[in-house]
Amino acid sequence: MKIAIIGTGNVGGALATKWSEAGHEIYLGVQDIANFKGKELLNNSNTRAMSIKDAADKSDVILIATPPEAIFDILEQVGELDGNVVIDATNSIRQSPKPYPTVYHCVADKTKADVVKCFNTTGFENMKNPVYGEMLLDMFMAGDSSKAKEIATKLSSDCGFGKCWDFGTSAQVELLEKFALSWINLAIMQGHGRNIGLKIMQR
Repeated sequence: MKIAIIGTGNVGGALATKWSEAGHEIYLGVQDIANFKGKELLNNSNTRAMSIKDAADKSDVILIATPPEAIFDILEQVGELDGNVVIDATNSIRQSPKPYPTVYHCVADKTKADVVKCFNTTGFENMKNPVYGEMLLDMFMAGDSSKAKEIATKLSSDCGFGKCWDFGTSAQVELLEKFALSWINLAIMQGHGRNIGLKIMQR
């Protein structure tokens, strides 16, 4: 797949690396091609840096991994995104893209993209390595587009996660963000450290 990564910090960088290793073409959408956070990602195979608009235009899938309030500027640059899949990997913890509760809702309202919430419920360390002993951590998603969910499931597997659990429709997107806050609470606020992960067990 051709994937645009908008937001080249910890989460965007980890996913860019894993997807590059899986053979996907990665386009880093950045404001300044000569100077941006995560320039070392260009050492990955199949990875190029370009403007946010060019990255979106060249890609089938667009990952948003920026602060939530940046989404308005991003959408001004990329337009309606007709036919693209957009993965919202953000969390509106301190700030939300008002008047929308989440980036997912903003993108769904302002574009024609197929949108899915995914890759927001754990730390970037687990995206780099979701293997715990003989178990694979799980990933989680929510949204109204079956097409976007199929792609999120495939990309989750390409990162090495186990099952990608479907939380439900757009009505559960905010719940999925609260699920992320639960991981943050355990890992950081309760002091258990960032090398903890979530796995759903069945019997």
